[in-house]
Amino acid sequence: MDRLTPQPLQAGHPWPMGAHFDGHGVNFAVFSTHAQAMDLCLFDADGQHELARLPLPCHTVDVWHGYLPGAQPGLVYGLRAHGPWWPDKGYRFDASKLLLDPYAREIVGHFEWRDEHFTPDRHYPGHKLSHDNAALALKARVIHDQFDWGDDSPPSITLTDTVLYECHVKGFSKLNPLIPPERRGSYAGLAHPASISHLKGLGVTAVSLLPVHYSLSEERLVRQGLSNYWAYNTLGFFCVNPQLASAGDGKAARDEFRTMVRALHQAGLEVILDVVYNHTAEADETGPTLSFRGLDNASYYRLPPDDPSRYENYSGCGNTLNLRQPKVLQLVMDSLRYWVEDMHVDGFRFDLAPVLGRTDTGFSAQAAFFVAMAQDPVLSRVKMIAEPWDTGPGGYQVGGFPRGWLEWNDKFRDCTRRFWVQGAAAGEEMPAGCTRGDFAMRLCGSSDLYQERRRAPAKSVNYVVSHDGFTLLDLVSYNQRHNEANGEDNRDGHNDNLSFNCGVEGPSDDPMVVTLRERLQRALLANTLLAQGTPMLCAGDELGHTQGGNNNPYCQDNATTWIDWSATNTDLLAFTQHLVALRHQLQPFANKWYSGIADGNGLYDVSWWNADGTTLQHEAWHHATDRSLVCLIGKPGRSATPLLLLFNAGARRENFMLPPGEWQALLDTSQARGQSQARGVGGVSFPVPAHSMMLLQKSANPAITSAD
Repeated sequence: MDRLTPQPLQAGHPWPMGAHFDGHGVNFAVFSTHAQAMDLCLFDADGQHELARLPLPCHTVDVWHGYLPGAQPGLVYGLRAHGPWWPDKGYRFDASKLLLDPYAREIVGHFEWRDEHFTPDRHYPGHKLSHDNAALALKARVIHDQFDWGDDSPPSITLTDTVLYECHVKGFSKLNPLIPPERRGSYAGLAHPASISHLKGLGVTAVSLLPVHYSLSEERLVRQGLSNYWAYNTLGFFCVNPQLASAGDGKAARDEFRTMVRALHQAGLEVILDVVYNHTAEADETGPTLSFRGLDNASYYRLPPDDPSRYENYSGCGNTLNLRQPKVLQLVMDSLRYWVEDMHVDGFRFDLAPVLGRTDTGFSAQAAFFVAMAQDPVLSRVKMIAEPWDTGPGGYQVGGFPRGWLEWNDKFRDCTRRFWVQGAAAGEEMPAGCTRGDFAMRLCGSSDLYQERRRAPAKSVNYVVSHDGFTLLDLVSYNQRHNEANGEDNRDGHNDNLSFNCGVEGPSDDPMVVTLRERLQRALLANTLLAQGTPMLCAGDELGHTQGGNNNPYCQDNATTWIDWSATNTDLLAFTQHLVALRHQLQPFANKWYSGIADGNGLYDVSWWNADGTTLQHEAWHHATDRSLVCLIGKPGRSATPLLLLFNAGARRENFMLPPGEWQALLDTSQARGQSQARGVGGVSFPVPAHSMMLLQKSANPAITSAD
């Protein structure tokens, strides 16, 4: 094919970053502090043939830029950065490598793991090769598209009313028979009326989607015939993952995503994206040169000062993005604003979020990223959720994020699991880290983490199951992980090892085992949904989804992770719907900190009791064998009268002495669908079955006289 002879590049502007069409031509702006020259390479529409190579003429405050008159949307391009190959100084320039623009809105091509993408000789370490990879490299396409959003507006659900639903776009609908086959497992599948009907019927208010950015599967997985299903391996921070679209690549995939958002918004559902700004798909010093590494390795990545040939690996994935560099911080901020302004999402869950706040001396809640987010007129209005740990030193930061941020609360997760599951079947003592005092603390918003920092209880995202670990059913069915299919000899993933002691590992037809497991699932769901904070459910747990004991199925794009709708536990689904409805109706705990002090009328806003009706105090909070307690909520969030939570995580039925008044049961987790007509009266024994909890409401006009 003949080479293109375009007009000479004009100076253009060092803003905006990336490629932008102004109606007459395209402006290109690329960040690199250390490059000595930068080429713009133009390709045919399929990205197969390089037609022209044009040096960007200007370098203004670390931005290379140029303007191509007459260029139109649809133009396919890549970049070549010239500079020294000096890994010991952190410089890894190689002009034989075609590089993807970090600001690409559309990516052309399908990536294959080939030696041409690597500069160091992988077969002879220490040697440098310069194979041109242009024919194989991913390229960017200039876009300039519009979307008819109509009257779309954000649902703007308050935190008090928020119920998160974490799900994978593909896994959610891939096996749903109510959705046409061609739309299953896609953005269109999630937007289908059958999907929305399920979400609305369940009562959740926001879908928290696993990553939808353009990502790559690691070479090791591809060689094994697997893929990075979870997609926590981003390459394109402005691009939707076309593999999750039913309509193909490019504009069709973007529009399908936007159509999904618009449909969910029309149903009153928010869209939260799981985003990965802590590392990129280029991996460690042995990885390929695809974009950031070749443009300016020493600026984009955190390198050890004593050995810049390597990478600081706070992500556990080989590299760590360097948000201390202003232009790298700008990249992240521009990406976030793009997803809010152009794609209309309602918030973000930040993977390994402490990485974003790492300064030269460690994590800081006053780091530049948090300051930038707080002052941004767009991003400061959306929901921001942190996964508050990374793999580096001082990386565990639960409770340490700035005001305005929500956090996944693993202390709630771990304590709740221990209280209900670990050793419960055998009536053993509670494990360390979950006394009744610990349990009460987690139930009531984890005040030890958030109150002193002037953060509301709703900042605690309460969950017992997420994508990362056992499903809810597997949590109460397996003592050990079963990750053999991942190809790592069952060494990967956390070994939850709850010592469940039910006597059976995995599926069982034993009625007693089945009953126990179902009770524990319901109790864990109720504990999560009724606790103070923002609850999160993991997709499929309301249906009885199992992954066969695989608690790290990040590479299982198959029936292991896809929700099997044909195996729906209809009772569990009905129970969860009833439970979420009760939360919305009653809001058992208000989004405020309780004092535990009585008001002028002698009413405690919240108080704690033993099953025998005596107040919990002193050493009773730390009793090792007692898995029962009572929480009396004198001032609930929405209920006009007090509420009572009765917890019996023990192996035998427990009789509770109720406080004065007449009480009506609204929830009984020992029942398949949670419904109960039980009534009780103060001073009279009230039975609560083993491994279950109950929610009772005080009658405003009692028909029975209390024994007191």
